[in-house]
Amino acid sequence: YYNPDMITPERTRRVFGYNTDVVTDLAIRWMQEQRDPDKPFVLMCQYKAPHRTWMPNLTHLDMYNDGDIPEPSNLFDDYSGRTTPITENEASISYHLRPMYDLKLNTSDWPEQRDLKAAQRSLSRFSPEQQRLWDEAYREENEAYAANPPTGDDRTRWNYQRYIKNYLRTVASVDDNVGRVLDYLDWSGLAENTIVIYSSDQGFYLGDHGLYDKRWMYEESLGMPFVIRWPGMIEPGTKVEQLTQNIDFAPTFLDIAGVNIPEDMHGNSFVPLLKGESPENWRDAIYYHYYEKGTHNVAPHEGVRTDRYKLMHFYETNEWEFYDLQTDPKEMMSRYSDEAYAPQVNALKKRLAELREQYNVPTD
Repeated sequence: YYNPDMITPERTRRVFGYNTDVVTDLAIRWMQEQRDPDKPFVLMCQYKAPHRTWMPNLTHLDMYNDGDIPEPSNLFDDYSGRTTPITENEASISYHLRPMYDLKLNTSDWPEQRDLKAAQRSLSRFSPEQQRLWDEAYREENEAYAANPPTGDDRTRWNYQRYIKNYLRTVASVDDNVGRVLDYLDWSGLAENTIVIYSSDQGFYLGDHGLYDKRWMYEESLGMPFVIRWPGMIEPGTKVEQLTQNIDFAPTFLDIAGVNIPEDMHGNSFVPLLKGESPENWRDAIYYHYYEKGTHNVAPHEGVRTDRYKLMHFYETNEWEFYDLQTDPKEMMSRYSDEAYAPQVNALKKRLAELREQYNVPTD
């Protein structure tokens, strides 16, 4: 996050400053000095933030010091009514945030060696003045913690506040710098002839279900932000209700650019949706698959989601979860074994098989 090494075609150089600011500086400088003003351009301005370890800009370290952030209603989720895999997660606000690396603690009770080394790598880039400001921002709270470490639910609440405030402070710099890019487009006269897209790789748990991180098919990480400004083509305030996925991004961008979309692409352009149209053959369900085994002990699983229902299959243990998102939007109780939902479960199993075939999903 601080004084990053920036890789260029010529060399790698360390740039003094905060990563989000540095990336924006380079992006604006490219638009000002390096692009060909007589040709269309594509600029991908990609931030590290808010990826772990949520280190805020020094200018934002005192944000949210005036009170607590409201807790999600399921911060203390005990996972009753769900299957085995979620109960064995290793992304718990209560137990799995590393004391130094994640929570910015520096107590005499040294954490595990892995945490210490990770924290040292993050902090080693500080200049002496940056280090002083960082230490000062956390000193009072850390000393209070060391003097009377919280336990049980109080510890979970303390962890949550430290985590969420650092996360939001980090996001604040993204807000600032997206604003800087938009301001430059306005100032330069490019705004009315430039499409601006803001997106991310997935959603994230901010204490929901007692979690941080991502990977699970629950709504908080399944949903992805996608905001687009297309002057003269998209009515401001338009909200697309149909099911879209990241596999649609490339076809959409090609469509916008007037380039033919290869037939072997899985997704579809949602330009018609952006224009307020409702294609008759638009998808009725999305397919999800998490393959990795190990990170945060998230079990491999696949699933299908429609506008109302979701079916998840943890295939290593052959366990299923089913949710009615209309009556249970926070996914607190699986209805897989509820006879009242048997028709919907069977329909989604069939749809899951169809989607696996459609996308040529490997069988092993």
